[in-house]
Amino acid sequence: MENITRKKLMALLSSDRVLQHTGMKHSSRKIMIATCLILMYLFTVSAYAEEKVVRAAIDSDGVQRVEIVGDSYSYDPNHIIVKVGVPVELTFRKVPGITPHNMIINAPEAGIEINVDMTGDPQTVTFTALKTGTFPLYCDKRFLFFKNHREKGMEGLLEVIE
Repeated sequence: MENITRKKLMALLSSDRVLQHTGMKHSSRKIMIATCLILMYLFTVSAYAEEKVVRAAIDSDGVQRVEIVGDSYSYDPNHIIVKVGVPVELTFRKVPGITPHNMIINAPEAGIEINVDMTGDPQTVTFTALKTGTFPLYCDKRFLFFKNHREKGMEGLLEVIE
């Protein structure tokens, strides 16, 4: 199947043959074009998530702190580097909106089990990683039968180093 570019889609949807064949009026065609462009944008945004790496600094009280913001199917940062054996404090919050998000890190072998629903109000969890490694973090929320947020690109890594 031919890869349809935005320009080809616009030409196809605006052709008089489409209007005649479907019996669409000019205003309906504009709505259909706008809907197609919005859908194309939404499907491509999640495919190109940028990696945002943060190496947690150790504060004067000996705790590594990182704030994580959940946005439209992404985390900022989405790659967090912490030191093993040093306490970690992660603060979670979500940008305003109606889409629910959470963050899950399931690494019991490293002493890390987090499942936090992200809200507009900051929520903090603390842990101390017991071993080095790279552990996935992700959102498992979904709407009806659509892809879950992880499948849409809302995932990242917690990297524990020496």
